[in-house]
Amino acid sequence: MFLREQGVAVPGTAPEGAQFDGKQHVSMMTTRPTQICEEFNTYNEIYDSFTKMGLRENLLKGIYAYGLEKPSAVHQRGIVPLCKGLDVIQQSLYGTTVTLACGVLQRLDYGSAECQALVLVPTRDLAQETEKVIGSLGQWLGVKALACFGGTSVRGDKQFLSSSVQVIVATPGRVLDMLRRRALCPDNIRMFVLDEADEILTGGLKDQIYDIIQLLPSKIQFGVFCTTMSHEALELCQKCMHEPMKVIVPKDEELKGISYKQFYVKVEKEESKFDELCDLFRTMAVTQCIIFVNARRKVKSLAEKMRGRDYTVSTSHGGMDQQAREVAIQDLSSGSSRVLVTTDLRGADALEVPVVINYDLPTQPVQYLRHVRRSGQPRGKGVAISFVTRADDRVLSDIQRFCNAPVAELPSSTADLQ
Repeated sequence: MFLREQGVAVPGTAPEGAQFDGKQHVSMMTTRPTQICEEFNTYNEIYDSFTKMGLRENLLKGIYAYGLEKPSAVHQRGIVPLCKGLDVIQQSLYGTTVTLACGVLQRLDYGSAECQALVLVPTRDLAQETEKVIGSLGQWLGVKALACFGGTSVRGDKQFLSSSVQVIVATPGRVLDMLRRRALCPDNIRMFVLDEADEILTGGLKDQIYDIIQLLPSKIQFGVFCTTMSHEALELCQKCMHEPMKVIVPKDEELKGISYKQFYVKVEKEESKFDELCDLFRTMAVTQCIIFVNARRKVKSLAEKMRGRDYTVSTSHGGMDQQAREVAIQDLSSGSSRVLVTTDLRGADALEVPVVINYDLPTQPVQYLRHVRRSGQPRGKGVAISFVTRADDRVLSDIQRFCNAPVAELPSSTADLQ
């Protein structure tokens, strides 16, 4: 709930009884992020197995059926505080989808058919994938979840909501529109989760988030997940949370046990990338490969070029419907296609292949990590190769500093890399 409603003095808050104005509140905030972060207590309990977390039996069944045998560093720290009903801000590189899903599923009242949890994400594809994870983990709980995002019918979403949806996963603009139209009744929402908060709050959607919070009940549990503890995320937590706890997953521990090899290939110009790609496929024994590009239009054009060279290729990007994306991933997993060309795979936690290629170097180190962690044979041995133009040199340096690991130039002989 809002701190001002607890009688706690917060810099920039309106007098008691005044209308909260999220935009005004932000402009009056002058506290430094480090000072805000120091105000929060740290949740330090670590659980090395899912069975020790006190989870519902049917949730445990869903977790194991999803293929999770042992909790990762993120799960060990982040699931239980959410399940306890605490307001949480969590910093981690990845693994938030399962973490938040477990927290939501544990906290739901399954005797109620009302919407009780609202999960906001920055993109349509992440909304769809998060809904899928919640549905998979909660299959023995009978959970009903709905993904809502722009570009689809509000009337259709309203019809789904009338059929007892307990969890909504959505992009901010669509939820705000549904709340204002009263297509979504907020009265029974008890949990508000913001995933990839730094991307949402620094991407021009901050005002929408505060407008949404204004329309929710005052007594509500907050969960905020981010990768960098941005100033905007910390501000939101200070203003809106009650006795917030911070959960910080050590980066070195998240990366422990992932033994992928990382290389780069110098490319003089964009037009040379395809020839370099074909050379790699001629010299390496690539059974399965994911190729990441930075634009949806390039997914189609690159796939067509590769098919022209007789490669079996499937494609996936945020503009495709979820069923088509799932088919593409299944084709790669089953061997029906050898290559998947995609923009992003957030949410598809179990998918790993021997070789990952960044055809376009991601601009953010966290995005780079999300890509290369897909390179893995059983328990993590794989190869990640990035094409780097002269314009990418600074980004590559940033990535190496962030990952605390060198990215070597690809050797001339690649036969023994895998």
